[in-house]
Amino acid sequence: MTRPPTAVPRATAVTAVLLTALAGLLVLTVREDGYFADPAGLSWLYAACWALFAAAVWSLRRVPARHATALVLVGGVAIALTGLVAPPRTSTDSFRYAWDGRVQAAGISPYDHAPADTALLPYRDDWLFPTGAACGEPDLAPVSEGVCTRINRPRVHTVYPPAGELYFLLVHALSPDGAHHKALQTGGAVLAVTTTLVLLRVLRRRGDPRTAAYWAWCPAVAVEAVNNAHADALAVLLSVLALGLTVRHRARGGAVLGLAVAAKLLPAVLIPGALSGVRRARDAAATLLPAAAVLTALYLPYVLLSHSSVLGYLGGYADEEGYQDASAGNRYALLRLLLPDSWAVPAVAAGMLAVSLYVMRRGDPGRPWSGALLVTGTAFLLTTPGYSWYALLPIALVALDGRWEWLGVAVAGAAAYLTGRVVPYAGTAVYAAAALAVLCGWAARRRARGRRRAPDRTTGTFSPAGEAR
Repeated sequence: MTRPPTAVPRATAVTAVLLTALAGLLVLTVREDGYFADPAGLSWLYAACWALFAAAVWSLRRVPARHATALVLVGGVAIALTGLVAPPRTSTDSFRYAWDGRVQAAGISPYDHAPADTALLPYRDDWLFPTGAACGEPDLAPVSEGVCTRINRPRVHTVYPPAGELYFLLVHALSPDGAHHKALQTGGAVLAVTTTLVLLRVLRRRGDPRTAAYWAWCPAVAVEAVNNAHADALAVLLSVLALGLTVRHRARGGAVLGLAVAAKLLPAVLIPGALSGVRRARDAAATLLPAAAVLTALYLPYVLLSHSSVLGYLGGYADEEGYQDASAGNRYALLRLLLPDSWAVPAVAAGMLAVSLYVMRRGDPGRPWSGALLVTGTAFLLTTPGYSWYALLPIALVALDGRWEWLGVAVAGAAAYLTGRVVPYAGTAVYAAAALAVLCGWAARRRARGRRRAPDRTTGTFSPAGEAR
């Protein structure tokens, strides 16, 4: 049925209005310094942002592709810019990035000294190491008598892998004096918008450009990739690029995947997706060997130049977050509702192995991001991470694949990180809701495919329109 001539401009106008409202509300949300003072109020603002985001994406469905691409990109730029209106609000990780960049610029390995180490006294300033009355702020860590720092865990070595460290050095080198947090936030905005461009390029050939809005307009991107300037934004960009390249150039895709893992270790979970449908060992090697080579090449200089382990605080971080001992934290929350704590880690290992093997055997090599989303989303549901910025990766995979129900893991991460401060087990409840949404989405899509493939009752043949995509 042909749409009326007024339907197109009306849909575009409605979507633009919703996007404008979303950008305005994100500005208010980012300006709200409520992580310590009013986490409940900030949670409600987040919820309102997600509601407007959902409405805008829903409205975009009626916008024709020729308008939708421009709208996704312009909206993505606007949403990214909202993260620049205030200093980092809910995370202090970017201050460690700034410090690591500064230390490297001085010719010192970031893996050799903790920020509190007195050997690095000449590189301190009043921004990263305030003194006196300024130390009364709740997000500052004490270093010595009368001295504090904005850097979290100042007495442990850095945990970030080498590509991330090179990014911190690059931002430091390009930043004017006194740029402070704006330098890394600007870098985050550039990475977020570049990711949108890559998504649009991939989806123009193998999908619907509208689904790029799941990344471009997502409130989590403005908050975590830009305002909090998390290095996950770099890893996401490289991950999207790697999966897009893998379809036609396995070696190039593998090399970029190795770069993504070297930016933030989390993209290692994409490996089964990158190997979707691979039957021959040489095809697997074409992806894995370049990835390993790039990862080794990036780590090697730091290994040779550092006197301490380049793994830094990685093992301590895993212990601190309860990944090795389920009873020590809030990890594996859904599994622990069903199993004894001691069974959680083996259950995660078994579940991840099963899903990974399924994707590698049955996955579509023309859409490796589909298998990657299944593996990554499953990992999130099984481990229930408590940091909202980790979800930037599944958000980008949703944008590639289009299965919006997996966005629930991003909402759950935010609930665990922020709302959990005032509502116990909020993260667990939302992760459970996210798992239910995924199951419902799977059932609905399976039923829809069955209807499309059902034979015509009068002829007993399958309709061409009913073929599965």
